[in-house]
Amino acid sequence: MPLPKPALTIPLGIVAVIAAVFAAYTWVALTWNYSEGERAGFMQKLSKKGWLCKTWEGELSLVALPGAAPEKFLFTVRDDAVAAKINALVGQRVALSYAEHKGIPTTCFGDTNYFVADVKAVQ
Repeated sequence: MPLPKPALTIPLGIVAVIAAVFAAYTWVALTWNYSEGERAGFMQKLSKKGWLCKTWEGELSLVALPGAAPEKFLFTVRDDAVAAKINALVGQRVALSYAEHKGIPTTCFGDTNYFVADVKAVQ
């Protein structure tokens, strides 16, 4: 069996190294938290979006003072069980526990940097 030619081996090696570096960077971006916390407000919507990669994208209305314009907190949910819990609480006051992941290389993992991990109703 003839050995591969260097003209083909070197470009394939470069492509393999680039793919490995991209995969490692993506793994780090998805597992390392830049910040984490909790936000409370009224659940406005949660929907599954995307052409190829379907993700749960939601909107929480944060109201600081009565009569003030509400601020919207846009977030992504990766777990279907958490999305089901949030869907059951749409229109109610809730507290979302989230982690922020900066530098995610593609929107295939979500449209936002904020990934919700849990939800609880607030009275």
